[in-house]
Amino acid sequence: QVQLVESGGGLVQPGGSLRLSCAASGSIFRLNAVGWYRQAPGKQRELVASITTGGSRGYADSVKGRFTISRDNAKNTAYLEMNSLKPDDTAVYYCNTRPITYSWGQGTQVTVSS
Repeated sequence: QVQLVESGGGLVQPGGSLRLSCAASGSIFRLNAVGWYRQAPGKQRELVASITTGGSRGYADSVKGRFTISRDNAKNTAYLEMNSLKPDDTAVYYCNTRPITYSWGQGTQVTVSS
């Protein structure tokens, strides 16, 4: 069974940066589009960034220009570089394929606060 393990979250001030990582236990990223999702308290989980097998990227309007998604197929790892963070970015961040195929990992908490 494939496992997804997210890491790299933390507490950061507005305007700060974080780099999230998502490690998969199998070679799923090489064969699938990958997405980063987030869920804020009281809100539904939403897709914030995705990258296809061919490398095409897409972003939610709320993060466009600030977040960058990437992948390393050899390491079975996906990344989310987050810059100019805002309090509204506070959420638990998850990765998965797109469309969603695997069980969710535990996520990584990102808190943006002064």
